[in-house]
Amino acid sequence: MKIVVDENISFGKEAFENFGDVELIQGRKITNENLVNADALIVRSITNVNENLLANTKIKFVGTATIGTDHIDKNYLSKNNIQFAYAPGCNSFAVTEYVYSAITYLSNKHGLDIEEISIGIIGYGNIGTKVAAVADALGVKVVINDPPLQRFSKEKKFFSLEEALKCDIVTFHVPLNLDGVDKTVHLLNENNISLIKENAILINASRGPVVDNNALKNRLKKGKNIFAVLDVWEKEPDYDLELMELVEIGTPHIAGYSFEGKVNGTTMIYEQLCKFLNVKPTWKPKLPEVEDNIISLEEKEKNIEILTAIFNKSYQIKNDDLLMREASGFSRDEKITHFDSLRKNYNLRRELINYTAQINSHSQINKKVLSSLRLNILEK
Repeated sequence: MKIVVDENISFGKEAFENFGDVELIQGRKITNENLVNADALIVRSITNVNENLLANTKIKFVGTATIGTDHIDKNYLSKNNIQFAYAPGCNSFAVTEYVYSAITYLSNKHGLDIEEISIGIIGYGNIGTKVAAVADALGVKVVINDPPLQRFSKEKKFFSLEEALKCDIVTFHVPLNLDGVDKTVHLLNENNISLIKENAILINASRGPVVDNNALKNRLKKGKNIFAVLDVWEKEPDYDLELMELVEIGTPHIAGYSFEGKVNGTTMIYEQLCKFLNVKPTWKPKLPEVEDNIISLEEKEKNIEILTAIFNKSYQIKNDDLLMREASGFSRDEKITHFDSLRKNYNLRRELINYTAQINSHSQINKKVLSSLRLNILEK
């Protein structure tokens, strides 16, 4: 059995070599010619899997180690009896931590009162529910928008898109739906971007086309009155450098790039391939322990102080932004190469479940916040 695997998939060779020969190829360079004699294909979001890629090959299994599937022509796979697997939720905690690292940074920079804000969460799936859980622990007012869920739910916790857009923080966690009643392409656009209030935080860590990049750029060019955070971009890796200069934080589609998130994706696809082949899973990843994993919160009680200490230790989002800004003045080809290089050579980032919060036993600290972020708690 021959398996073609994106070379940037964590443990890609180790996980799949038990099935047969593994060929590692850069995701954007996988071609039909590479797949002529292959039986399975394992990709990430940068490889478009369709008839052009798979025609006249022996591929019978396609797996993407990602939560999104908009790069996969699932109709073509179904018509050709090709098994498909993906990894929903694999990096949901990583994206949640990205969101709160951004909120923490911007709250400190602009003096926003995290105790007196509302958050509009657009998309209430694996990620949106976790973002909401942390917000609830912080005591933040949560406004949830998810029309597909609302139609099938009897709960009265859902609000309109317009209501969500009027919050102090607006964060998108929806799939990319190209059409239909739940179309999400340009969900934020020229017609509704005016609903976002001045000095609001806008975060898109879902898919680039969910936010109309031109509409956002036009709004920001009128005055930097939105604190915008973009991890995903229209036409990436050929993203808009001018827009990059206008946003508060710009990163190269790495919100979910924790080590745990990547390995979870690999593991989920490995297990689904085992099921497809009717073999017993034998491979398990071994992750190194995190050294220097104690976060001292002994003198912290305010939520913003707690969050600042947590993300100063675990993940400072501004570092990724500064690396993106090195592309200022680059040519188109240089910019694209830089974007892909940042993703390929991304620094090892570990999730908060590996860290321990050290607190005083008599502290009035909000333990709900620590638990919602999955920190271990050590009382002294």
